Amino acid sequence: MKKIFIRSFLAIMVLCTSCEKQKSYILESTINDQINYFIWNGLNTYYLWQKEVPNLADDKFANINDVYTFFSGYDSPETVFESLLKSPEDRFSWIVNDYVALENSFQGINVSNGMEFGLVQNKNGSNNIFGYVRYVIENSDADVKDVKRGMIFNKINGTQLTIDNYEGLLFDDTLTTYTVGFADYNDGNPIANNNVISLSKVELQENPVAITKVFTEGSKKIGYLLYNQFARNYDGQLNAAFASLKSENITELIIDLRYNGGGSVSTATYLGSMITGQFNGQLYSQEVWNDKIMKKYAADGFLNNFTNQIRNTDENGSVILQESINSLQLNKVHFITTYSTASASELVINSLSSYIDVALVGKTTRGKQVGSITIYDSENLGRTGKNLNPNHTYAMQPLVLEISNKDNVNYPNGIIPSSTLPGIEIGEDYNNLGVLGERSDPLLDRTLTYITTGAKTNSKSNTSFEFNEIFNSKLATPAKDYMFIDLKK
Repeated sequence: MKKIFIRSFLAIMVLCTSCEKQKSYILESTINDQINYFIWNGLNTYYLWQKEVPNLADDKFANINDVYTFFSGYDSPETVFESLLKSPEDRFSWIVNDYVALENSFQGINVSNGMEFGLVQNKNGSNNIFGYVRYVIENSDADVKDVKRGMIFNKINGTQLTIDNYEGLLFDDTLTTYTVGFADYNDGNPIANNNVISLSKVELQENPVAITKVFTEGSKKIGYLLYNQFARNYDGQLNAAFASLKSENITELIIDLRYNGGGSVSTATYLGSMITGQFNGQLYSQEVWNDKIMKKYAADGFLNNFTNQIRNTDENGSVILQESINSLQLNKVHFITTYSTASASELVINSLSSYIDVALVGKTTRGKQVGSITIYDSENLGRTGKNLNPNHTYAMQPLVLEISNKDNVNYPNGIIPSSTLPGIEIGEDYNNLGVLGERSDPLLDRTLTYITTGAKTNSKSNTSFEFNEIFNSKLATPAKDYMFIDLKK
């Protein structure tokens, strides 16, 4: 099993240093030297494209002092990390200077004012951009101050948002409070109105199992789930949502992944098993790691199978959740998608398409068919590894695997509604987002109509308004649009 393989690999990992070199590491290195060596060593061991990056070659350096010397001219650990990635293939590896914030983000905990939003370039093609509120986290500052889905804003602290300044205005970690200037849509070229709200960021935890409900349409009972992150600590709530849907005897299912950037591979496997149930023990997905890992371990260490049990453990191997999966035994499922649908979300769609009918309503997904692990500066590169370096809190989340369905198929250019898989291609209308979980939401309404009639068009406009979206608030979190293997399991 892969879980055993990962734990065993970390337990026996030997760094490429002798006793003398390790002594040098402790006595003579600066903190930057330590971080730089940690970066090189972790990528040399795990990085998916290790053999294709010359500076990650096993014989690149004669000893650890050569590593220190080679990277001493770089101005930051981030620069060292970026220099060792394979371009342009790698769009998704990243490094953080605070692994606690990264770990929190994996659990849906982030410093936020609760206003989740996307940023869009003005329709007229200027450098001006505007934000649209996707949804608001319950009990957040934005919730308290009555910010609603669909509101448009174009100014922060009185300054017009542009392609050049939005990062500094919205995502400066030193600024925990800012004023938001809202605007009228004006056909995609918003004009400021008099609504200005001050919002403050605090540490918030978002429940990704956002909405569960059932629509009765004629003889069909259609379950709906808005799911915003594959967070392991909410696996129990996800399973409970499926228990509720199962008790309603639903005949159709819509999984709304439009804002789900991914998360845990194990949770993605659980979700696929909840939707189905008739394929227990069969191959769900398969992974390819770098040659060093693949040659060292048997092929069955890289396979993920459908399961009828959730079994989650903590970093010490103690069971924290073990329960039977509530499976719906369905032979068809509909997904709502956008370009923000990535990683583990795409994994579920792709894996299920090998077994049951899968249809999409929305836009082409991100095309992130690769996964990562968290690498720490310890002797075995794990979180609970021996001698976790106390001098810094850097960690890496590099790509270490490519993942595909049982047919060895994936979609690095994204999964396209009505092309890659059956469905309807339609974007969100920024001037008419509607209410999530209600028929006023055009994407949900179109999906319900598609299920009940088979029609790909209806009386409402089929125009896609999703033009030039350039960023969203989730991409600014430490977890971003990730898919990861949990090394604690």
